Amino acid sequence: MTTNESAASYLETVLHHDIPLTRDMGMKVIAWENHQLRLHLPLAQNINHKSTLFGGSLYCGAVLAGWGWLYLRLKEAGIEDGHIVIQDGQISYPLPVKRDGVAICEAPDDATWEKFVKLYQRRGRARLALNTRIVAEGSDDSAVEFVGQYVLHK
Repeated sequence: MTTNESAASYLETVLHHDIPLTRDMGMKVIAWENHQLRLHLPLAQNINHKSTLFGGSLYCGAVLAGWGWLYLRLKEAGIEDGHIVIQDGQISYPLPVKRDGVAICEAPDDATWEKFVKLYQRRGRARLALNTRIVAEGSDDSAVEFVGQYVLHK
């Protein structure tokens, strides 16, 4: 993986192969830039009875944005011997998503990341909290806010 574009394409292939639900959801990896991951969640494949994005699809998108962020960041760090699992997740839905959604996972601060990596290297297991938000395409307002506790273990 040498470019951000190839990293995004690679992650989309991994998601569609390893988690087939992502294909059915129409999920696409939009971008991996400056340690920020963006996933696209189309309304058409994830619509509910209120003509908005289904809450379960939003939850799945939020979880996978964090999972994908950690997956790519570990690859960049040369750590390929671990398994990522979601341990816990807290979500809120302040606004309905009436258009396609974009799940955005930002990097934690550098000190948190470095502590996570050192703990994993020392103990073979570490936990990291990642924040994801989902916005309606074309908006900056958070329609979904998610905090996931991800565990990396050997």
